[in-house]
Amino acid sequence: MDRVDETGQFLKSLGFPLLSIHHVATHHDFSAAGRRTLVIGPMGSGKTEFSARIWRDSRIALKKRGKAAQLTASGMVDRRDVFVVRSTLDKSRFPDYPDDALAYRGGYERCGDRIGAVRDSFGLEMLIAENPSVGTWIIDEAAFFDERIAYLMKDEAEQRGLCFICPTLVLNFRREIFNQTARLLLETATDIIPLTAYCEHPECLEDSLYTYRYYLVEGLECPALYFDPLIIIGGDRMKLDGKEPNYCTRCDRHHYLPGKEYTFFTLKPLGELAARGNIAPLLAELGAMAGAIETSRLYASLSSRCSDGEDGEVQMNSLRVPCIAERALVYLYAEQNLLSEEQVRFIVQELGLDRQYLEQRLADNRRPIALS
Repeated sequence: MDRVDETGQFLKSLGFPLLSIHHVATHHDFSAAGRRTLVIGPMGSGKTEFSARIWRDSRIALKKRGKAAQLTASGMVDRRDVFVVRSTLDKSRFPDYPDDALAYRGGYERCGDRIGAVRDSFGLEMLIAENPSVGTWIIDEAAFFDERIAYLMKDEAEQRGLCFICPTLVLNFRREIFNQTARLLLETATDIIPLTAYCEHPECLEDSLYTYRYYLVEGLECPALYFDPLIIIGGDRMKLDGKEPNYCTRCDRHHYLPGKEYTFFTLKPLGELAARGNIAPLLAELGAMAGAIETSRLYASLSSRCSDGEDGEVQMNSLRVPCIAERALVYLYAEQNLLSEEQVRFIVQELGLDRQYLEQRLADNRRPIALS
């Protein structure tokens, strides 16, 4: 008899009618070796809080002795011994918490010497070697790491029985697989736990699977354009600066993503022309974005595609954000590899673009250029 049947029988013995039993949350099973568990969902769905529950479970499980303790061990590895790993890129999310805190939106857990930050999979490999008794590794935002991490975890799990729990985004704000690392994590996982949240549109109660990026300009909701820089490092506080994004969860209807058609119809082809040596059309379009947005092909595209009404008005607000030309430049250089460093510097010089913004966003996306 499985646990659900057992619970149903127990409730029946107390006089309750037959009910559908849903086990939404259970204590973590530290006895199973070699698991690679992805905890996925949009921002705000409770992925890190889920990991904090596992940390709390480990504190209780570590008090067990005898046969109970033997069930969680593989050689010198004890899966009740949990270590939390964060990306150095993501450490700024919760600046007001202690350095040893596993922080989430509703609070935090102090992890003492069982928490650290690494830059890449090689840093994780060193941590694992330095902590040979640790059997469960929580890798927060695993998709921020290089692709190698998926196979490092797979090898450690299969060879030594280590378990890995990865609360991470697998979809970006464009509703696409976040990156190649996220794709490999999905391929090599043994367990997937999907989390959802209410759509955060004020008039909606639908379930949400998507992370929505938007900006606030003069109090107006301005959806991120499709070609907005993929990675923007920052905290979880509300931002009133149009250069810094905010995030929430949204359902399919209220997840606005203006500019996708424009990106593939116009922006990327202009970048491909520039890659072949004809930079003038791209320069003209970026100049229009920077100086007279209503004369740009981007404005024409959005005007023709955004329907009338409130939703259309919100999508047109995407053109209110600053540094649109800079965002397009980051997309073409850092993501599409269509422009050279020399071309980027030339465009920045010719159009007088915001060097500080560009340097920060290019560094966020691991394609830094010194422009100052």
